[in-house]
Amino acid sequence: MKALRFHAAKDLRIEDVADPPQPGPGEVLVENRFCGICGTDLHEYAYGPIFVPKEPHPFTGAHGPQILGHEFGGVVRSVGEGVSHVKPGDRVSIQPLIMPRQGDYYADRGLFHLSSDLALAGLSWHSGGMAQAALLNDYNVQLIPDELSDREAALIEPAAVAVYACDRGGVTAGNSVLVTGAGPIGILAAMAARAAGASQLFISDLNDTRLHLAKEVLGEVRTINPKSERVGDVVRSETEGGVGCDVAIECVGNEHALKNGVDAVRKQGVVVQTGLHPGESPLKWFDVTFKDIDIRGSWAYPTHYWPRVARLIASGQIPASKIVTKLVSLTEAVSEGFDQLLDPAGKHLKILIDLSR
Repeated sequence: MKALRFHAAKDLRIEDVADPPQPGPGEVLVENRFCGICGTDLHEYAYGPIFVPKEPHPFTGAHGPQILGHEFGGVVRSVGEGVSHVKPGDRVSIQPLIMPRQGDYYADRGLFHLSSDLALAGLSWHSGGMAQAALLNDYNVQLIPDELSDREAALIEPAAVAVYACDRGGVTAGNSVLVTGAGPIGILAAMAARAAGASQLFISDLNDTRLHLAKEVLGEVRTINPKSERVGDVVRSETEGGVGCDVAIECVGNEHALKNGVDAVRKQGVVVQTGLHPGESPLKWFDVTFKDIDIRGSWAYPTHYWPRVARLIASGQIPASKIVTKLVSLTEAVSEGFDQLLDPAGKHLKILIDLSR
């Protein structure tokens, strides 16, 4: 079968690889339909290996070259012994986190996403979404409702990141929320905040094109470019009492965006760090203490989120498909997908690979 494999930074190759074997006990073979190109995939392409193991992964044994893609869905082709929740022909979305199911401190408490042995399909597993098929554990394969399209099945994973960020921030009805970063996760976080009841949305980004796209997708949202406006000043001037927003969600992994969140949030507000920072990010810790605020990390998502997020998308409460700006074939994925998304002046948000093309 055809697959897109990561070999090294700036070295992605479309290759003929062996078809996955027939599923064993507790396994499911999926014919992939659509796969999203994630920011994590872009970082691997530009600077990797980062999450792709150089040595065999301690739990899965996987290492490079690696089939990429962890935002994907498809159709069940066959199932192994003991699998009863899906059957051949079922349309599914892939929850890509792979980890010990027991005997691990966090797994034993249902916090699978926090396992120290965590692996991901498409980064540290033998299969990934940027191929014609993938062999997965039964718990990775989630049935989707009829109302959900095949494209939307590939958007549950990034939407789950956004929903969890809002949950970590405690976003609730009537809140004002600032999202820093108008990329796919940032816009999905704004959608998730609105679905949770937020009544006032702000979103900041240095890219005016992305801010324009955010306005088109989200409708009533205050866009802010930090190059021309001070984020905190804008948020304070437009929130009740001039105190700032209730919750700030950082979706960039940039120290200036984090500082803007700390500045913009009101006293006793919450800052949620979702973007992955490459290094240390100094803050004004006096402000953290003086404002009595919480700063919380948000890593991935609990694995049981899939049905909830699927319902939010299928119902239209999170219109995730609006972030998709382009479809490409697997053979076009590098030049028309990865390279375009890495263009600082790029015009795209989310690019999906159509594995049927």
